[in-house]
Amino acid sequence: MRALRFLVAAFWLVAESSANDALQLGFRNSMPSDVELFWEAPDNGARHSVGTLPADGGILWQTTAVGHVFSYDDSTGERQRVTASAGHPFVSLGDGGADMESGDDSNDDEVRVRCSTTVGAGESFDILVRPHWSPLGAARFLDLVRQKYYDDCALTRVVPRFLTQLGIGADAQARSAWRHKTIKDDPRPWGVTFQPGMLSFAGGGPDSRTMEIFVVMPGAPPSVLANFGTNPWETPFGIVDTFAKPLEDSAVARWHSYGDLPPWGKGPDHAKIYPQDGYEYLRREFPKLDYLKKCWIVADSRNTGGEEM
Repeated sequence: MRALRFLVAAFWLVAESSANDALQLGFRNSMPSDVELFWEAPDNGARHSVGTLPADGGILWQTTAVGHVFSYDDSTGERQRVTASAGHPFVSLGDGGADMESGDDSNDDEVRVRCSTTVGAGESFDILVRPHWSPLGAARFLDLVRQKYYDDCALTRVVPRFLTQLGIGADAQARSAWRHKTIKDDPRPWGVTFQPGMLSFAGGGPDSRTMEIFVVMPGAPPSVLANFGTNPWETPFGIVDTFAKPLEDSAVARWHSYGDLPPWGKGPDHAKIYPQDGYEYLRREFPKLDYLKKCWIVADSRNTGGEEM
């Protein structure tokens, strides 16, 4: 019955949108718990569920029209409503109401992710995920973090002053499944250019992003930075937090490097990591390789104390 109600709501939304100016609207959940989003029928105000947004950055896209009304119940149980408006492609759902966003460089809703590593005595670093830079990319990354996909993940391509690539996960079944779950490319965020410490998904063609990501390394010269973002899948979704420690002094700068992947270097061959025995290959051939030990969402993006969600 729930599936039927969802289909009815989707049909009404499409019908209404075709009769008016269609609008792609992205809803982002900035609250610490999952939230269900509803569309309210214009004739009688009946509420129809259109989906559930995961906590701390979950995103849901809707094809709607200017003037359509959506609603949700915030963490305190209060009913909040938002009206679709032209020029505001993102809506941040929060306690006390929703904020319409123009997609500019506002970091109010960034999500902090902390990753411990094999550097030193388990040294960690923080990633500030900024969904307004890359809504689909940020949502995918946070989904993978929630599912602990990046726990024990090898840093397989570490090239100083260039990038570190990772994302072929330690669990063979998981990496095989996620390898085929592609997402569409995000538009390049206006006014945002690649800088050291930024993170993006890697890819091999349009709409090819899955789970492999890269970090721009400290010391990357302007000639190298200029090449990032030239491919449609290279859209930054976050940046390493350098408030407490400069990037050059962080764990990122001290990951062990075996050089680039073949044929450009003597680092791990990614094609040999995907099979069932891929991590045995890494441990045998590249014993000094560094790993992410664990990644988790910190409860409050402004808190550096380490509370785990």
